[in-house]
Amino acid sequence: MKELVEYIAKSLVDHPESVIVEEKVDEDVVVFELHVAQDDMGKVIGKQGRIAKAIRTVVKAAATVDNKKVTVEII
Repeated sequence: MKELVEYIAKSLVDHPESVIVEEKVDEDVVVFELHVAQDDMGKVIGKQGRIAKAIRTVVKAAATVDNKKVTVEII
């Protein structure tokens, strides 16, 4: 799952070397913290948050296969 978030983010940004994904577990929820360069923040979030919402939707759909609750935070 972490690799999926990283792959999607790296394909969107101009500086893929600065993409870092950290995985944290809070009780029964897995939180992926996505760090990107300041210049690429708009590309990951998108207009009105549409790209960020799409990333979260894809990751949640992939997580349902494993019966896990997942969230993605863009930092």
